[in-house]
Amino acid sequence: MAHFYKLICSFALCLYLTQSASAQQFLINMDLAQGDHLKAYGIAFHALEQGFTVEWLLNYRGGSFVIPATEELVRLARLRGVGFKPIGGAELSQIYAEIEGDNMERIMLEKPPKIAVYTPPENRPWDDAVTMALDYAEVPYDKLWDEEVLEGKLEDYDWLHLHHEDFTGQYSKFYSYHRMPWYQQQQASSESMAKRLGYPTVSEEKKAVARTIRSYV
Repeated sequence: MAHFYKLICSFALCLYLTQSASAQQFLINMDLAQGDHLKAYGIAFHALEQGFTVEWLLNYRGGSFVIPATEELVRLARLRGVGFKPIGGAELSQIYAEIEGDNMERIMLEKPPKIAVYTPPENRPWDDAVTMALDYAEVPYDKLWDEEVLEGKLEDYDWLHLHHEDFTGQYSKFYSYHRMPWYQQQQASSESMAKRLGYPTVSEEKKAVARTIRSYV
């Protein structure tokens, strides 16, 4: 009986090792079964940073990712609470067949984009939903404002995020708050920056920023 039990255990161990070896990739699902979508994007970004290619399966389970199942990436996904599933070659072929037969697409990601966010330096963390989301996802980015844009720093980036910015250089949008210290501080800061950059008014300086961004796009 003991000998039979040993054989069963050995068979189970061999089966486990064989399955682990064949599952060279893992699928990060992005549908409602995913517990943390933002962290999942961060895992995909980190894989690109490590020099791996990542497949983005558009319209398959919410736009899932196929990532190499390295020990580090699997451990990182577990630590960050990201749902994933190891998959072998046969299962991946079935997924590909389903994608080809439906309104889906495979996109190969090869390079992590260098991201910039156009945001005022005085913004507090809770003022900017985009930087909050990127911080939570653990996706690296840099903050840029007018001075960096006019100095040509946009050329260092692959992606620029803009909010609903007002490039008119006028203050009428929040004029009802013109007696508030934060409003007066922002106005003084904007006028000081325009003067420092060699523009007669904030509106002329903002116009130059808008044109520079347009050229970059």
